[in-house]
Amino acid sequence: MSIHATSFETLELENVARSFGGQNALRDLNLSIRSGEFIALLGPSGCGKSTALNCLAGLLPLTGGRILMDGKQIDQLPPEKRGFGMVFQNYALFPHLSVEKNIAFGLEMRNVPKAEIKQRVAEAIELVQLGPHASKLPGQMSGGQQQRVAIARAVVLRPPLVLMDEPLSNLDAKLRLEMRTEIRRLHQSLGLTTLYVTHDQEEALSLADRLVVLRLGEVQQVGTPRELHEHPVNWHVADFMGYRNLLEGVVERVHGGAVTVSVLGTAVTGSAKDLLRAGDAVKVGLRPEDFDIAPAGTVADGLASITATVEVVEYQGREFAVEARADDGQALHVRTSRHVEPGQRVTLTASHDRVLVFPAELAGARTAEELEGAVL
Repeated sequence: MSIHATSFETLELENVARSFGGQNALRDLNLSIRSGEFIALLGPSGCGKSTALNCLAGLLPLTGGRILMDGKQIDQLPPEKRGFGMVFQNYALFPHLSVEKNIAFGLEMRNVPKAEIKQRVAEAIELVQLGPHASKLPGQMSGGQQQRVAIARAVVLRPPLVLMDEPLSNLDAKLRLEMRTEIRRLHQSLGLTTLYVTHDQEEALSLADRLVVLRLGEVQQVGTPRELHEHPVNWHVADFMGYRNLLEGVVERVHGGAVTVSVLGTAVTGSAKDLLRAGDAVKVGLRPEDFDIAPAGTVADGLASITATVEVVEYQGREFAVEARADDGQALHVRTSRHVEPGQRVTLTASHDRVLVFPAELAGARTAEELEGAVL
């Protein structure tokens, strides 16, 4: 396929930093991207993920560190010299140009011969399944179709790297799912290397080969979706990996690899990676699906158990999303196949190996290289 992406061996971000008015938006970002990888930068608004993307694109100059492609420093090059493809949240299409002309624009700027432009544009339109819409203007198309045009415009350049900044956030839920599949299909079929910014953990888990979780401009953890999902290094990463129940507690005792914590008026035992001592303030992490629901007063030997009152029940097909409230007022989130009613008293139980215990205070983030050594 002639649109197949140009490639490189490795792209290295070394201690990349960016500050605005003395405030660090990004600090000491170290990341090695291999050709063909799909990397997702994940975190809340203001964590530095879009800043990192814009630094890599050349839209923002670095205030520290450097970027190397196959050993050659590229952070001094202007965006057009880096040759990366960009897909923006707001599509950034030319409203007065047709689909064909929008896709051809970058090739024309690079003085590609007209015959080759025509062929590559036709291939790109076919790839994103927009054949019947080739002569339309962006304003005549749906949001999903416009995003397909933006993706075609990026990949038609055969870029060594495609940068995507929350490209699906303006689409409705059904379209987001469809476009997720489309992006992954194009990534694989064209041999792309993709860096993808999102705040949506489900999106990141479904698309990425590796995730980089950021907080306040610093890397918290780097690893495969499975590694971060099963072994988050702190409660911030756990929060983004679906641990909706983050409960404040105090360590009662530590015995081997197990930690017993006083939480919600009861003692809960779980596991911790960090060195903890009796009296330490901690956060106890549990996913909604790790809870089971039993009748109130059930004695659950060998399980963590919390008494609560069901408040909200949402039917979600095969399962129910339940919000219950512990006796001290703490909201608890549960996914279950059991049918319960608002007002019902229940005992929520969880296996000790599903309970994760983290220090309440987030330690200073280590570099991505250090975290990769610890996690991968």
